[in-house]
Amino acid sequence: MSRYRVDIARRAIKTLAALPRQEQQRVRAAIDLLAENPLPPGCTKLTREGDTYRVRVGVYRIVYEVFDDRLVIHVVRIGHRRDICRG
Repeated sequence: MSRYRVDIARRAIKTLAALPRQEQQRVRAAIDLLAENPLPPGCTKLTREGDTYRVRVGVYRIVYEVFDDRLVIHVVRIGHRRDICRG
């Protein structure tokens, strides 16, 4: 299986930087794992948004799009469960 390139949106980078240090490390580790396996066990496909998925890291969620034709993962949003699930 090929390794995917991971792009992170500016908005997601800002949110990640605002998290506590330990949570940043956990979220970054999860994002790194997405490059190896873009659809890990426990990921959820978002119904209204094409090839968009959500993965859980504690109380935080990572929302990302998978572009299989270009081997790219685009992280759209990172946030607390209460904020991500509302949108």
